[in-house]
Amino acid sequence: MTNQVNILPMIALRGTTVLPDMIVHFDVSREKSIRAVEAAMLHDQKIFLLTQKDPEVEIPELTDLYQVGTVAYIKQVVKLPQDLYRVLVEGLDRAEVLGLEQEEPYLKAECEIVTAQEEDYPEPVKDAMLRSIRELFQRYCRESGKVSKDLVTQIMNIEDVQETIDQIAVNLPMAYQNQQKLLEAVSLNDRYEILGALLGSEIEVIHITKDLQRKVKSNIDKNQREYILREQLKTIREELGEENTADDIDEFKKQLKELDASDEVKEKISKEISRFKGMAASAAEATVQRGYLETVLALPWNKKSEDSEDLENAWKVLEAGHYGLKEVKERIMEFLAVRKLTHKGKSPILCLVGPPGTGKTSIARSVADAMNKKYVRICLGGVRDEAEIRGHRKTYVGAMPGRITVALKEAGVSNPLMLLDEIDKTSSDYKGDTSAALLEVLDPEQNSKFNDHYVEIPQDLSEVLFIATANDVQGIPRPLLDRMELMEIPGYTENEKEHIAREHLIPKQMEINGIPEGKLVIQPAALGKLINNYTREAGVRSLERSIGRICRKTARAIMEEGKDKVVVTSRNISRFLGKERYNYLMANEKDEIGIARGLAWTQVGGDTLQIEVNIMPGKGELLLTGQLGDVMKESAQAGISYIRSVSDQYEIDPEFLQKHDMHVHIPEGAVPKDGPSAGITMATAMLSAIIEKPVRADLAMTGEITLRGRVLPIGGLKEKLLAAKYARIKEVLVPEKNRPDIEEMDREIIQGLDIRFVDNMKEVLGEALA
Repeated sequence: MTNQVNILPMIALRGTTVLPDMIVHFDVSREKSIRAVEAAMLHDQKIFLLTQKDPEVEIPELTDLYQVGTVAYIKQVVKLPQDLYRVLVEGLDRAEVLGLEQEEPYLKAECEIVTAQEEDYPEPVKDAMLRSIRELFQRYCRESGKVSKDLVTQIMNIEDVQETIDQIAVNLPMAYQNQQKLLEAVSLNDRYEILGALLGSEIEVIHITKDLQRKVKSNIDKNQREYILREQLKTIREELGEENTADDIDEFKKQLKELDASDEVKEKISKEISRFKGMAASAAEATVQRGYLETVLALPWNKKSEDSEDLENAWKVLEAGHYGLKEVKERIMEFLAVRKLTHKGKSPILCLVGPPGTGKTSIARSVADAMNKKYVRICLGGVRDEAEIRGHRKTYVGAMPGRITVALKEAGVSNPLMLLDEIDKTSSDYKGDTSAALLEVLDPEQNSKFNDHYVEIPQDLSEVLFIATANDVQGIPRPLLDRMELMEIPGYTENEKEHIAREHLIPKQMEINGIPEGKLVIQPAALGKLINNYTREAGVRSLERSIGRICRKTARAIMEEGKDKVVVTSRNISRFLGKERYNYLMANEKDEIGIARGLAWTQVGGDTLQIEVNIMPGKGELLLTGQLGDVMKESAQAGISYIRSVSDQYEIDPEFLQKHDMHVHIPEGAVPKDGPSAGITMATAMLSAIIEKPVRADLAMTGEITLRGRVLPIGGLKEKLLAAKYARIKEVLVPEKNRPDIEEMDREIIQGLDIRFVDNMKEVLGEALA
């Protein structure tokens, strides 16, 4: 045997023995033990562990400890309340204590590592020992049923007899006295004999216990036993004040009997009621089980509402609730027509995308009214936990079902209209991805078996009419977007806003503010000024707030001044709303060199963009100002390259651009600007400044440019054309590939505009340069 002496901090363990290769944690509270742990952590994290012979001894002497212990490596130390430390260690080597180096402020022991020499047993002997110990271990596992199958498989696959014995000793549940015997056994033969004797003894004890249980059980008559147990249970519940549990069980059984659900669902709930019946009412799990049963019994499994098939009435409801939104209304009418013909059919999953205030959320309620469906709304803005959708596992304390299940419970039917508001505002963190959890909910091929982690019973969502809303498609992951039918709701035109204000907003605000009919009149010119100069938005939310402000001032005038009628005109509207907040950048009065008018899309609608270019002596530098984004900067570079490539067609001196600097500026520098739609506008303004030829003041343009001068298509065309109309622009240049978009637009939008389609810069310059 080889010897190695170490001096290490020591802990006296009570009721625990650590073997080599064993990973175990224990708590230390004695001052010396805590100091020993701290000393070990400051050095090499090694510590010597000796077990007390009597766990009750508070301050042990060396004679109170076993002579053989374990040198262990401290893997983790966690501080607990009440001055407790939880230590996680891994046993390394057997060691025999030689003496104590110090006793204060902690125990430090001199210990000698005990290493067994190689024992040269013949192969038949090793094979016999391996087979014998395996057989004993398998018998113990079969009889006790306390060892996992994975552990059994892992140990049975070990071919080395010494490693097999050590692994069984480490993983077998046994008293610390028996573990100490194994620790003190250094040779392979000693450990084999001790472990074999322990396994044989445990198997015998298990046999005796089972025999006793069988004899006791056979001596009690079954009926008599049940009677005694029921009486005892009844008495115990009365003593604990738990008589209400039986009433709850009866109520649950009654609700289950009345529940409209499939046999599989009823069978599952029946089993859960039986589990609840066997729980003590004071136990925490009984409260969890009661909440679970209340939830699943309140869900509308097969309960459905009758959808309206009156198409004429449905159209009237949709028309009365909202002005415009023709595409959405027609899609709902198509769904109703199909449902009326087939009396079935999967509900569509619609996603309404558009700027704020365009009526996306309110249209969902109108659709529910038109179809006679229950309406529930789920706001997904800021939701970042996957459990918000799928629910928590009901084994957790405070577990709750997901929002989908809660909404179904709130609706009371399995086929409501469910609004998923702000679906583009979801996010993800370490708790999971919310949008990924929505994939199953919004997939018509999968949501008939939606599995909420809390309910644990598949729910059929195929009859639910899902309508989602979003402000920006870019915020929706592609797989989720692919599962929905996208319907864009662009901004309203000035005419549409006037209709909405007259038919909906003004009557609504007058009723809210208690103004009788006829007491307030807002003239058409005043309403037009309100829309154009006091609100700038794609929707009508700010417009409604402004009308509400007029109504409040009217109410005050009626009450304080005794006025019978208040008339708002374009001249006196400033008395109600103050000075004008917005002014559209109107078309210039005359043609100018180096100034071109572009069209831009913003989240609150369209706007015009004036691009100014100056040429000055210099070194050929290009200066871009106005807080431009990377895309617009690249468009300007592409415009310069195009102009250089065609300089001979416009008789531009080849050295002109090397001897002059060019400054491109877009006013309102504090407003960030970006997007691929200002390329042809910047190129036109730059060429105008170079050849000193003015750009038409009554013309605006939109489109991206390539190096070869091709004009690429753009988006947001409706909003851009509306902005051109507001700015009194007469002619608009639009990419040829956007012609289908123009053809689909209402005549009201393009009326009064001369729209010219262009395919390349040559056509643009031919129209733009005066």
